Amino acid sequence: MNQEAVRFERDGHIGVITLNRPDELNALNYDTLDRLGEIIEEIRLDSKEVRVVLVKAEGRAFCAGADLKERRTLTEQQVRRNVRKIRDVFTALERLPQPTIALINGFAFGGGFELALACDFRYAVAEAKMGLTEVSLGIIPGAGGTQRLSRLIGPSKAKELILTARRITAADALELGFVSGLANDTTQLYELGVSLAQEILANAPLAVYQAKLAIDRGSSVDLQTGLDVETMCYEVIIPTKDRVEALEAFREKRKPVFKGE
Repeated sequence: MNQEAVRFERDGHIGVITLNRPDELNALNYDTLDRLGEIIEEIRLDSKEVRVVLVKAEGRAFCAGADLKERRTLTEQQVRRNVRKIRDVFTALERLPQPTIALINGFAFGGGFELALACDFRYAVAEAKMGLTEVSLGIIPGAGGTQRLSRLIGPSKAKELILTARRITAADALELGFVSGLANDTTQLYELGVSLAQEILANAPLAVYQAKLAIDRGSSVDLQTGLDVETMCYEVIIPTKDRVEALEAFREKRKPVFKGE
């Protein structure tokens, strides 16, 4: 396949994933998903150097969802394969130790909306439109949308959006808490993502990873189990060099220099 359908670049400790099928509104065919999965695995294995991840797209759409041109050519078994693939790739993205930030530059429907849902944070341009529109196509969200959206905004509101196949504005998404902020254009959108990334990068990376893990694992269990998860994540941090460096920096009245060790 054309490996440039998804690009990966590094800007210091920031990794940037770019969907690069603008003529197809960055729709996700099987090969694109396969390449995206490879990049996500590379990022997971490089958590010392890549500490925050931005997910963005070229053109006027973030992602229009599944590639319906491809979908029309598939057998039922191949459709099942594609659904498993997109679900597994988005789950791998969600489970990255690094914080992830989606930059929604335009349309984000179906699988494109689910891709943003799999990230930790989302920003959007003011004119963006988004939604889980699958029921209007005779299917349901199959890449985690029914589960992640309900956890983010509550089951009743998630049902309202999913069962109506409603397309919402960026302003609606901000009010619902789906996005953290709006930008006037793609330049400002990227700046918002980088600004948040830099705030995160100022902190000890291993502590950031364990804090993210504690929140993710604890959010779907009872409080006592969540506290146990938090304790286990804290135990991972105690022997790290960065924890000692923070204490030394405090004593010496300077900024700590974290190395992810």
